[in-house]
Amino acid sequence: MNLKSLKNQTVKDRKVIVRVDYNVPIKDGKVKDTNRILASLETINYLLKNGAKQIILMSHLGRPKRAETYEQTLKDNKDLSLSQIIPELENLLNEKITFCQSLDLPEDKIVLLENLRFHEGEKKDDLNFAKKLANLADIYVNDAFSSSHRAHVSVSRLATLLPAFAGFSLSKEVEMLSKLTKDPKRPFVMIIGGAKISDKVSAIANLAKIADTVLVGGGVANNFLKAEGFDVAKSYLQDVPADLAKEGVDFVEFADKLLEDAQQEHTLIDNYIPLPKIIYPVDVMTAKSPDAKNAKEVNLLRCENQSCYEPDDMFLDIGPRTIKLFSKVIMSAKTIFWNGPMGVFENEVFSLGTKKIATAISKSKAESILGGGDTISSIKQFDLEGKFTYVSTAGGASLDFLSGKEMPGLKNLVE
Repeated sequence: MNLKSLKNQTVKDRKVIVRVDYNVPIKDGKVKDTNRILASLETINYLLKNGAKQIILMSHLGRPKRAETYEQTLKDNKDLSLSQIIPELENLLNEKITFCQSLDLPEDKIVLLENLRFHEGEKKDDLNFAKKLANLADIYVNDAFSSSHRAHVSVSRLATLLPAFAGFSLSKEVEMLSKLTKDPKRPFVMIIGGAKISDKVSAIANLAKIADTVLVGGGVANNFLKAEGFDVAKSYLQDVPADLAKEGVDFVEFADKLLEDAQQEHTLIDNYIPLPKIIYPVDVMTAKSPDAKNAKEVNLLRCENQSCYEPDDMFLDIGPRTIKLFSKVIMSAKTIFWNGPMGVFENEVFSLGTKKIATAISKSKAESILGGGDTISSIKQFDLEGKFTYVSTAGGASLDFLSGKEMPGLKNLVE
């Protein structure tokens, strides 16, 4: 996908409105994770260096509740005001930032607009609201890949009203994720975990056709285990959302179909040991609750009719045999995509699987691409930041991209 690059556009003496993603965690009025702010700095600094007359930054934050008027919405959602971003942004940029709650802007060099979702028109993709934003600038830049799966005014509509270009962070996301779908270096190993399977269904289905091996852990693995006839006791199995139920989607049936489609495909470890394309846990760590202080190791391959665990047990992490198997596959990979932890890593009792898999990826010689909020949290917890080729901050947008869906925020940026 070739995007219209900001580098090919003259910005000197022009007003540029930039869609960034400052939807970041805030506690007691302070930013707790600066990754998404840091991702925007290259584009902002480029505009400063190349003489942009004014840089207008816009973003959303959280999910505010709309009141009857914009003024009342401001009062009701003070905890979601983007004014809280200003100190961190000024510190990182070493520039003065002017915060504006109205669209009547001063001539200051860098302006940050108030939370776009305080405006009713943003999520409704309202043309009149889009025109008000377009009147503020000469050029539009989308640098918020993480929001580009939304058909919102600031993401897609503005690109139809102004000359539109991709920011550097967005371009990097597209470049790195495209490597997974176009021509990945092989063996290509896909690692999927986390609790939810619903938001990963399409991406798993698409990438499973491309990957050489798919390693499945976390709550997602329970769907595959159940599909293979294992009793998963009280382990987490995500309920089918109402909209998917109407479409006849069942996550266990989805897992079963993937296993069936892949049953004829195998990968070789050590050049002679055949393994199935989709590998789920052969052992797990169980307990009665995710908050448990102790865990019991269960070898699923030696259990018959749930003889090794109780009906109210939960599978909360992958076991040592699975860790060893997954790690061996990982060390043979040339390309790795990882989304989702292997267990309830927030509890030290169930953190070993995620820690060992993250460590194996960091030590491998593969090009490693990571995504998902919990995945990022886990590598921070285990002090592994900076040890991977690329860490996407995009969440659901990256999964939509990898599933092959059209991205509203990208369609008007393609050359």
